[in-house]
Amino acid sequence: MLNGAIVIASTLVCISLLLNLWRLVKGPDLSDQILAIDTMYINSIALIILFGISIGSALYFEAALLIAMLGFVSTTAMCKYLLRGDIIE
Repeated sequence: MLNGAIVIASTLVCISLLLNLWRLVKGPDLSDQILAIDTMYINSIALIILFGISIGSALYFEAALLIAMLGFVSTTAMCKYLLRGDIIE
């Protein structure tokens, strides 16, 4: 039963990734594209965690944590560059 739920959740997250990719390509504004990239980070974290649950390995949770930290820093840097035109003050 758990494997079926993981398959369904993984399928829905993959569909969400495809919709985010569409938003990244067709986004009318740069802020929409930044938001799509940030959401893709979150969806990739969810896929990695679901894969770790299905295998039963804790190593994938550490990888998801690293991606979360990198995603936060990169989104913050891109937004700061978009607002001010400079990352380092």
